[in-house]
Amino acid sequence: MLPIKTAGLGYYLPERIVTSAELEAQLHIPPGWIEQVTGVRARRYITHETALSMAAAASWRALNDAGLRAADLDAIIGASSAPYQTIPCTAALLQRELGAPDGGSACFDVNATCLSFVFALHTAAQLINAGVYRRVLIVSSETAQHSRNPRERESAVLFGDAAAAAVLTRAEPGEPSAIWHTRFATYSSGAEMAELRGGGSRHHPNDPATTREQNMFHMDGPAIFKKATRLIAPFLDEFFAQVSWQRADIDTVIPHQASRHGVEQLTRRLGFTHEQVFSNLAERGNCIAASIPLALAEAVQSGRVKRGQRVALIGTGAGLTLGAVALTF
Repeated sequence: MLPIKTAGLGYYLPERIVTSAELEAQLHIPPGWIEQVTGVRARRYITHETALSMAAAASWRALNDAGLRAADLDAIIGASSAPYQTIPCTAALLQRELGAPDGGSACFDVNATCLSFVFALHTAAQLINAGVYRRVLIVSSETAQHSRNPRERESAVLFGDAAAAAVLTRAEPGEPSAIWHTRFATYSSGAEMAELRGGGSRHHPNDPATTREQNMFHMDGPAIFKKATRLIAPFLDEFFAQVSWQRADIDTVIPHQASRHGVEQLTRRLGFTHEQVFSNLAERGNCIAASIPLALAEAVQSGRVKRGQRVALIGTGAGLTLGAVALTF
């Protein structure tokens, strides 16, 4: 058990709301198909916003929620599937954007695609517990518009843009907040099921052989669902055995909002009730790494999650990676 507290949460949603009906007209998809297949009615798309400006907006809200200033941070972690630019890390640019003092915080990025925030949470908790840092800001900011592939209808209509942030501190004596257990497992046999091959050294942007298609996201949704379905039940069984919690002990489950089928698996096969599972998929879409912290922030804001309650963060990411965190909020 690590005495770590999520002291503040914040999020930012782009102004533009894009309905599934609008996308169906644009992409010549039969009416009603998107919501039926993905469970998404609407999502947000950036217009004037950028990944960096959204990260800053979410961060200010998280800092205000925690009663802290940017100058109080000693570490900033960017936790997104793609950086704002390749070099330097997004966290370094965010330090400047927030007006945090030069040299006052260490900045680095963590990329585990949809599980980036959860891996950053795990990393920051260990560092705070070890006394390396006292106050850490984690930010996930996702803008997927330019990498959506219109030829792959299911993934092209699934994703939404958003940013979410959390401030972590050590829990004071007598406070209930804690991180009880984290578990991750990667099955690289599924690495090609979700990938964006361009942007790195394999298919460099300056290489004339790099094609536009290589800079678009590819996902084999049915294959991911089949593989994740086979792996997730034993993964969670071991996770709960290690933390010594029963599924019924959890007040709220915050899943990665991967798709309607993915969220439904939690109640159909994995032993949770509908009342336990929080979902914002219908109005937000899959916001990639921002998905879990956005859902957590909205659950807290709505009163669904309260201080002292038990929360499980559960998700999957490209790789193929499974992840889970048990915490007392």
